[in-house]
Amino acid sequence: MKIFITKEIPAIGIQMLKEAGHEVTVNPDEDTPIPQHALIENCRQHDALIVSGFAKLDEHFFSQCSHLKVIALFSVGYDSVDMNAATRYNIPVSNTPDVLSKATAEIAFLLMLCVARKAFYQYQKIVNGQWQQFEPVADLGIDLHHKTIGIFGLGNIGFEMARKCRDAYGMQVIYHNRSRNKKAEEMLHAKYVSFDELLQQSDVLSVHANLSKASTGIFNADAFKQMKPNAIFINTARGAMHDESALKNALDNNIIWGAGLDVTNPEPMDKNNPLLFMPNVCVLPHIGSATRETRNEMAELVARNIIAGLKGERLPTIVNSDVYD
Repeated sequence: MKIFITKEIPAIGIQMLKEAGHEVTVNPDEDTPIPQHALIENCRQHDALIVSGFAKLDEHFFSQCSHLKVIALFSVGYDSVDMNAATRYNIPVSNTPDVLSKATAEIAFLLMLCVARKAFYQYQKIVNGQWQQFEPVADLGIDLHHKTIGIFGLGNIGFEMARKCRDAYGMQVIYHNRSRNKKAEEMLHAKYVSFDELLQQSDVLSVHANLSKASTGIFNADAFKQMKPNAIFINTARGAMHDESALKNALDNNIIWGAGLDVTNPEPMDKNNPLLFMPNVCVLPHIGSATRETRNEMAELVARNIIAGLKGERLPTIVNSDVYD
């Protein structure tokens, strides 16, 4: 059968699909997100779709591509897909959970360290020729030992971040979730708190939840005002969860200490965004899963989902499991 891929994935996944006897077509124009009309036109000539990067799969898309046998997302997040529509049109959709948890948690941990010590800003001082003599009281960072790490969305990635913080710095773990995480409570002595308590008690607040209507814009001006003045805000989940103008205001007015972002709103971030020039902010270009090993595992999982779907079998990592009811 024929498979369309919106942006090239690691070769191991494409090889698996070809060895299974399928024909693979990769979108030739990878420089920009594929427009929906072009995506629909391509999908009409194919039996399955792999979405790598952003593509809006809404009611209109599914109404035009109801013949698709399976869709595999090269990501954990699925907020760009109307899952209700996918289920109505009987199209199973998969994602890539678990395999990128450690890599993404590493980026959150890296951002926490860099913000605490103003690392990006200090590096830029060297580049700008501003590294001169020793300054005992200039550009001081903050300690992380025995502080409190607050996790918003304690799933697999949040668990890995919390474990790193506890193991490396003896940090106390608190979290806010839709449901209790008994594993984290037993292994990490994590304490479940309300959202307001998470804001008020966290020295570092790290965001790892899925984007939903409830979580969109949840970190707004009111939220930042509740946080500690020495707090670090980390977001490696989705940029739409935080209000960037409110975040800048909180940083400008010393409402919080700093911020580390691997996701922005919009993406990509404009090169002149003022957050990029603040000493207490570190921004990365959405590279949470960007290790060779992790991306290869993601490609393998995507291929296994597509192969299963084209055989009419249950997808290994199905998102809209109602499609089988």
